[in-house]
Amino acid sequence: MKSAADLIADAKARIREVSVDETMQLIETTPNLVLLDCREPNEVNLARLPKALCIPRGILETNIEAAVPRDRPVVIYCASGNRSAFAAATLMEMGYTNVASMRGGIRAWVDAGGDVED
Repeated sequence: MKSAADLIADAKARIREVSVDETMQLIETTPNLVLLDCREPNEVNLARLPKALCIPRGILETNIEAAVPRDRPVVIYCASGNRSAFAAATLMEMGYTNVASMRGGIRAWVDAGGDVED
């Protein structure tokens, strides 16, 4: 039997994680980058990264294909980096080839002085 911590560790072992600094650099250098916020609407309403696409983790599989082509680079974030790790693993299983989870989530983004929109 696996714990939540085991499941998170397993997902993070299968995906690519990027730091906030790496994400900021990708935003500057990758014009077709998709920032994907996989938090719930009540969380997104508090603050989100500018221009982020919001698809909650619970409906990601059913909504992502209509919103993001499989060949687009995607950086996914949540509050702390755990849900986004699961989301990244899911997108990879769905055939998305350039996917990463932002380590530390929006909390790390804000701590680093990153811009947010309300």
